[in-house]
Amino acid sequence: MKTLLFLQQIDIEEKLKNAPDEGYQIGLILGSFIPFIILVGLAYWMYYAAKKREKNL
Repeated sequence: MKTLLFLQQIDIEEKLKNAPDEGYQIGLILGSFIPFIILVGLAYWMYYAAKKREKNL
């Protein structure tokens, strides 16, 4: 996991250096965080659904 994050971080830093303008930089940063936010939201929803199901039994 750490290796994947390390490799991804290098790629983003390189793209930020070569960005043509600030709009591209903002889009690049948002685009790199959105998948992580979606996965965290999905994990929270699954945890909440499991707790609710356990409570109903």
